[in-house]
Amino acid sequence: MTGDNSSSTHPPLPPTTEADRFSALRLLRSRRVGISTFYRLLSEHGSAGNALEALPRLARDAGLADYAVCPEGVVAAEMKAGKAAQARLIFRGEADYPEALTSLSDAPPMLWVVGKPELLQRRIVAIVGARSASSLGLRMARRVAAELAEEGIVIVSGLARGIDAEAHRQTLTTGTIAVMAGGVDHIYPQENTALTHDIGHLGLRLSEQPMGLQPQARHFPTRNRLIAGLARAVVVIEAAAKSGSLITAEAALSIGRDVLAVPGHPFDARSGGCNHLIRDGAVLVRSAADVIEALNAQPQELAAPTPAAPEPVRTRPTRSLRETADLHRQILARLGPSPLAEDQLIRDISAPAAAVSPALLDLELSGRIHRQPGGLLARVD
Repeated sequence: MTGDNSSSTHPPLPPTTEADRFSALRLLRSRRVGISTFYRLLSEHGSAGNALEALPRLARDAGLADYAVCPEGVVAAEMKAGKAAQARLIFRGEADYPEALTSLSDAPPMLWVVGKPELLQRRIVAIVGARSASSLGLRMARRVAAELAEEGIVIVSGLARGIDAEAHRQTLTTGTIAVMAGGVDHIYPQENTALTHDIGHLGLRLSEQPMGLQPQARHFPTRNRLIAGLARAVVVIEAAAKSGSLITAEAALSIGRDVLAVPGHPFDARSGGCNHLIRDGAVLVRSAADVIEALNAQPQELAAPTPAAPEPVRTRPTRSLRETADLHRQILARLGPSPLAEDQLIRDISAPAAAVSPALLDLELSGRIHRQPGGLLARVD
């Protein structure tokens, strides 16, 4: 269930005791428990502690006889590393948790932060772009970042070399947020060591990953969705036709954020992605004034999910082994390598959602299906 990406339930209240916080982190770090499954387990069992107790039994029911939850020592070591790095763990529902992230279908249950979390409560714009940026691209990043900072806007980016790093440097003293693909205490790339330390003192570093995690390729798209989620708008400055910056732009569009791009010469491959974005409707950026105009046209508050009453603790419907096995077969028969929306799956098999939900949890725990962003499901063969 790693990579599990959509929450189907109303988020629970944040933990109120250190024991609850410890249990919540332990649940999320347990094998095959991703974001959707985390929320689902809390909804079904009422607390992280109860979910941890139930998880081995649920895994056995799903065919995993040797399943074990994340050891307490692993979580204790992560907490210790967080303290050593002067990092704080912010849970969804707490005052410092950025409300803007709740527009993501896979909003992180918790975030590690180093620095000034109050920056998360201000207007935020993302500036992203090429690692191998041109001198003109770097100048544009400095200029746009500086002019936005004069308007009191905080800049968020991904701490990569090139455009990201330039935007961070320009706004160190006015407000900058670095979303990290690895652990909030793991510096990457090494050439940004000094900048990383400076952001921790003057701005904010943020990550949903475990402390000390060295980022892998799969972690960068995950990071990019957080950049898009935090920002009111995403400005792309130099991006190839296939690049991480375009992943950030696509994530922004999927949650209703504005996407803006700086045009470039058609012969420059570094501008191919930006030119494509503009062709497809992105706002053309000549200066920060274009960004400000787009921001001023937005509603005062970002759209967020309609508040819902907390769900009662749910119990699994009682089903015979034969009925459960038959439902598993129906689900697997409908799924393949190409992802299918969960609501479409439920319609296809004509089964109650209350019955399908625990069956999906069983199949996720057993590693037979994989959940993708946007509530999409795929079969793992």
